[in-house]
Amino acid sequence: MFGKTALTTISAIALSALAGTAVSAATLAEIQAAGTIRIAVANEIPYGYVDPSGTALGAGPDVAKALMDELGVENIEWVTTNFSSLIPGLQADRFDMVAAEMAILPDRCGQVLFSEPNTSYGEGLLVAEGNPKDIHAYSDFADKPDLKVAIMAGADQLEMMQKLGVAEANLVTIASNADAISTVSTGRADAYAATSLTASGLASQGKGVEVAARFSDPVVDGEPVRSWGGFTFASGNEELRDAVNDALGAFKQTPEWAEVLTGYGFTQADVDGSAERTTAELCAAK
Repeated sequence: MFGKTALTTISAIALSALAGTAVSAATLAEIQAAGTIRIAVANEIPYGYVDPSGTALGAGPDVAKALMDELGVENIEWVTTNFSSLIPGLQADRFDMVAAEMAILPDRCGQVLFSEPNTSYGEGLLVAEGNPKDIHAYSDFADKPDLKVAIMAGADQLEMMQKLGVAEANLVTIASNADAISTVSTGRADAYAATSLTASGLASQGKGVEVAARFSDPVVDGEPVRSWGGFTFASGNEELRDAVNDALGAFKQTPEWAEVLTGYGFTQADVDGSAERTTAELCAAK
């Protein structure tokens, strides 16, 4: 029965502290026997983050807590790291699962295992207050070579920009979302490309920035861009992935699942869109 996670231990662990003590990814049986699983997030609101009190929050963690309840896993050790370190961390067996709502993309499918989609979400732009450069689309950075756009290291916005023809010189790479507000407000970049939820969350946190109004969804390879996020596992850990998939499929049939997503700002279209693609389709996409 799905409900609030009992006895969940919240322990935000810096990835660097684990670098010298990597342990092989635990099997489902080992996790259940120990009663503990290590789950990573990238401190990205509202997808997955750990607040100052040490509590893991976001669409990924809240759903993960319910799934671990169903699987009989009482304790979760939360690992916080940069987004670009999530896949390498899984590959190095520094944690067992990622709950960052990472977009399911073909190149990533070749490196790690994904659950079925938990969320879907569109794109957005964070710009300077008043939008002085009149930026409303990712394609603006290809059409106006004087504009610079910031992207987070490892994020899929890089591939979008490349496919839209944005020059390398127009891209500013930052380590994390936390750097986006200062990067845009100080003029190091004219905008920050991220999902709509991330851009809105950043705009509500910082001064001197806002979300680009009248934003036009990027069209890549003839299709409007929408991402589908899922839980991520190390290659070879199919048993854990399959168990999470079974629990996720059941949880998505409950009102609690939709309440988690909408509680973090996902729209009903985002909730409904979660079922529009399977992981097999997303991994096979060209």
